[in-house]
This record gives sequence, C-alpha cells and structure tokens, in this order.
Amino acid sequence: MYSASVRPNLALGRYPERADERASRLERVARSIGAAMQRRRRARSGYINEVCATIHRHGARYADLDAGSLTEAVASLRGELVTKEHTPDLIARSFALIREVSGRTLGMHHFDCQLMGGWVIFHGMLAEMCTGEGKTLTASLPAATAALSGIPVHVVTVNDYLAARDAELMRPLYAALDLSVGVITEGADPAQRRAAYACDITYCTNKQLVFDYLKDRLVLGRGSGRIQLQVDRLDRENSRHNELLLRGLCFAIVDEADSVLIDEARTPLILSRTGDGKAEKQIYVDGLMIAERLREGQDYFLDSTERTARITEEGDERIGHLGEPLGGVWSSPRRRRELIAHALTAQHLFRRDRHYLVRDDKVQIIDEYTGRVMPDRSWARGLHQMVQAKEGVEVSGRNKTLAKISYQRFFRRYLRLGGMSGTAREVAGELSTIYGLNVVPVPTHRPSQRTTLADRVYVTREEKWRAVVTEVKQRQQSGQPVLVGTRTVEDSEMLSQRLHKAGIEHTVLNAAQDAQEAEIVARAGDRGRVTVATNIAGRGTDIPVEDTALAAGGLHVIVTERFEAGRIDRQLTGRCARQGDPGSTVAILSLDDELASLYYPHALRWIVERSTMRDRPLPAWAGALPIRSCQRLLERRHARVRAELFRQDQQQTDRMAFAGRPQ
Repeated sequence: MYSASVRPNLALGRYPERADERASRLERVARSIGAAMQRRRRARSGYINEVCATIHRHGARYADLDAGSLTEAVASLRGELVTKEHTPDLIARSFALIREVSGRTLGMHHFDCQLMGGWVIFHGMLAEMCTGEGKTLTASLPAATAALSGIPVHVVTVNDYLAARDAELMRPLYAALDLSVGVITEGADPAQRRAAYACDITYCTNKQLVFDYLKDRLVLGRGSGRIQLQVDRLDRENSRHNELLLRGLCFAIVDEADSVLIDEARTPLILSRTGDGKAEKQIYVDGLMIAERLREGQDYFLDSTERTARITEEGDERIGHLGEPLGGVWSSPRRRRELIAHALTAQHLFRRDRHYLVRDDKVQIIDEYTGRVMPDRSWARGLHQMVQAKEGVEVSGRNKTLAKISYQRFFRRYLRLGGMSGTAREVAGELSTIYGLNVVPVPTHRPSQRTTLADRVYVTREEKWRAVVTEVKQRQQSGQPVLVGTRTVEDSEMLSQRLHKAGIEHTVLNAAQDAQEAEIVARAGDRGRVTVATNIAGRGTDIPVEDTALAAGGLHVIVTERFEAGRIDRQLTGRCARQGDPGSTVAILSLDDELASLYYPHALRWIVERSTMRDRPLPAWAGALPIRSCQRLLERRHARVRAELFRQDQQQTDRMAFAGRPQ
C-alpha cells in the first residue's frame, strides 16, 4: 500500500473521504467474504509470528544507536514512509523504531501481543485484545507509522476522559518522533478544534468527531467535489477551507470499536439548532397535565422494551375532549397525539438517575452504554422538553435538524479504518459486512488467572442487594479490593446507603461524580477498598492493584445486573485479572432486574417464586440460563434495528444521490 492513497494530496483533494457505496447486499457480502479471506491469510498466526521476528531483528539494530543517531533514523524513516510503498519490511522497521523510542521515553517496550495488534490495526482490521493488554500503547504503533507517512490520524475512543488520558500518556513518545498531538473534548471552541485536527495525530470521541464532520458538511454544502475545493482554495481570504475543522477522513483507529460501531449504531447523530422554548413551555406543562388524567390499559399502553407509549382510539377521543378548551396546537389531532405520547413516555418510562440527571438546573442524558452524562445531547421531537417540564427546569426550544448521519455511514467514509476491542467476536460478522473490518484475535501476553464464579440469581431485588452487601463485606475482610458494578446512578446511590448502614467504607463512581474519576480509579485497587460504580468504569479503565491486594486474591468484581449485550458485561469483568494478575468476578442478579422483568418467562417465574426458599439463589436452569437467553434475545433485536437503519441509510443514499450527499 502506498501512503499517497490515504493522505491528502492533489489526486484525492484537500478533504479526502471515501464516496458512499450503493452496492447491493449481495455485492457487499461477496466483497466482505473476499476481503476477509485475504486478511485472514495475512493475519494467520505463522505470518504474524514472522512479523514479530522481523520487528525484533530491526529492533536489535536500533537498540545500539545513541540518541542522536536514533533521531536521524526517525527522519530517514519518515522520508521512506512518505515516498515509498508500505512493504511489510518497511512497516516492521517503523514498528521497531517506534518500540525503541517508546522504551526510552515512556519506559515501555511493546510486547509481542501489542506488536501483533498494531500490525492488524494498521492493515485495516480489528484487533480483538483481551482487556488489560495495553491497547493504548498498541495504538501508538499504527498511529505513529501512519502519521510519519503524512497521513492525518484520528484515534477515536468513547469518552473525553479516555481521549485526554491516552493523548497525554502517549505525548512524550510522539514528541520524540517529532509528531504533534491534539485532543478534542467537550467545550473546545472552533479554533481549538481546528488546531487539534491540524495535528499529526488527534485523539477524540466518536460523538465529537461526527458532529465536527457534520459542521464541515454544512460549510461545504453541495460544492464539495475535489475540483470545486481546489478552485475554492485559490481565494485564500474567503476560502471555505478557513472554516473547516477536519482535514478529511483519512485513517481512523477506533478504540472500543464494538461500542462505537455496534452499540451506538442504532441511533443516528443529528446536528441541530435550538429555538426559544419559553413560548412553548405551557404546551408541555399542559401535556403532562392531560397525560395524568389518562388511564393505562384503556387510554394508552406502555411498551417498556421500546420505551414508547401507544394511545388507543378511546384515549385519542379523551385527549381531544381534554385539549379542546386549550386551543392552539391542541386543535391538531396529529400534534396533540404526539405531545401526549411524549408526555406519557416522560412520566412513566424515563426515570431520573437512571436515564438522566438533573444537574445545574438542566436535564442531562446518561449514556446507557458508558454510564456518562452527555451534556450536549437531547432527545428528539419534543421528548427532551417534556422531561424538562416534568422536572420543573427551564424548557429549551425544540431542535431544528440541520444535518444527520449514522455511524454506519460515517465510518465507512474513511479511506482506511482500523480498530481494537476486548469484546468483538460476538459481532464479528456485522463488523465485516457493514464496515469491512475483519476481527483478528490477538493472544494475551500472559495466561489469564481470572476466577469466574457461578452466577447467583435471586427472586427479588431485596434478596439480591442483601447478598451483594454480604459478598462485599466478606471480600473486604479478606483484603481484596472490590468493584461493584451497577447499571444506574439510582442503584449505585441505593447500594451506597446499604453499605453505609453495614459499616462498610466505600467510594461511589457514577455520572454524578465523573469529575473525580481519575482519583477514584487510581485507588480502587488498594487493599480492602470498595468502589461502587456504574458502567462508567466498564471500558478503558485500568485499575492498578497493590501488591498486598494481589496477594489477597486481586480485584474482585461484582456484577449486579446484566446489560443488553453480554459484551458490556465482559467489559466490566475485564477490570480484574489484567496482564496475568489474579482476580475474581461473580454476578449477583435477581428476577426483578430490568432485563429479566421484561423477558423472563412469566410461567417459570410463578413456579420459582413458590418453590424457592428465601435468600437462596436459584438453580442455574431457573436463574442464570433463562437470563442469558433473555440477553441473547435482546442482542438479536438490536441487531435487527441496526440492520434496518443500515438499509434505510442505503435507500436514502439512493434517493438523494441526484441532490448531493444526504446528511
């Protein structure tokens, strides 16, 4: 592969990206199979081992160089990477040199598993590396190699904390290679973003990146072809290039790729403009008032799985009768039906401290996958305003859509896409079909010493929480540090109260304490320390464990509720027993948990409630196995939703092709 095929140049233009594909499903599958076969040949274990041997051979030569000679070697390598084809030997030399510089600046030489992972990522595949194997350091190999080749690199991760942390950690290495590093976080102004994207390597979150891209699309409008942009650049003072944030979509390395490309792919990202909500506030207040007077099961039905409300014909008539005296929008059957559906949803299906926080007199959405607040996000079509009215905070104006795109369409526009994750094998087929990313498992540096105990499932939540407190107390007394994972802020606060009553010292980490995250994580591995956390601690969080705590058995992780995908559960349990350290994990669940309450067979629950002793866990056939089946059912449902969104994307692309890109 030649670097000119990926970096901005006269042939690709100053804002290069891949054109939208309008291939049929059969063509996509055929290409995906062909690409997968080719990549598997290149990534077979024997080939990868040969690559590692070549890297070590070159590394032995670089190890003998003094500082000045090493700097000259970096400059020489940069020239070759820019002008020559990227042969396996040249890339191996680059990896070897980066590894040597890393050892001298960071005190960390890449292990073979990290060399393998970096090789896989650089060649446009997804490296599945177990949690704790050092993906941050792994990404430095393909990122620095591409950047030395003149290719703008975006290292994409799931939250601001990880983006800032990883950039700062790798900055000395990149500086020694004469590469600049930028970071995009929430609150950065356009000038700061433009400067960060102008760097050789930019660390950013998926949401910030996509929204910045949509802003660029608005600036470019329809005249975004290569020739138009080249002509536009001639007028330096008035050029649209002065307003652009990115330099195109050249090479992206997606960390936690299954979260970004799969879990979050069900919802398109919408760039919008907020209007004035003062004039509309009374509408939402009236909507909540009317909704309170409706009768569930007669006027409306609630769908907890889809989090929507369905209004019956009788309910429609009742809404018309109640809204008639109000006039205005309440005279429109379609509009009042939509408003009341949102009011019912806000009242009954969206819960404070579970789906959102109220902080600084604002409603802030909690990301269900990361456990973090998303202060810049809002629910669409008036739902967010209805929740604001419910909570009695200032009601913002409804959003007007300016641009929209899905993750599926956006990431397929990169000229080259690579990724890494600890949990990708379950969705390998989807990653290959949609993004052309072949998943390549990478062996661990050391054998895992994680002890996974059998799931304990209780009938009620009360029994579950009593069992959790008992488990925490026993593990703390043995000297093990304990991490308790809860699904919501509400549960983390409730468990905190129970631990206080039991006299157990602990720390809470959730969306309300995100500012103290680094400090809490740094001490979570101390001997006997107890940390209660939402899945804010589930991805990318490296918990260092003291030697005395390792001697006591290492970090003990307690899962208190199953998530919608087993991969998210595995991310939480992956906080323990990293890099061959000891550690243990257990799931303590109940039939009252959200997942089980929605999908667990009612007949089976009736049987177990009448045949199980109080405070005794259920046998596997009645507890763990049915709950896992519920989880798989939901995973399949979400896969169908993503497939439908992808199909709609393709149809929209076809319909709007004549008018330019359909963002």
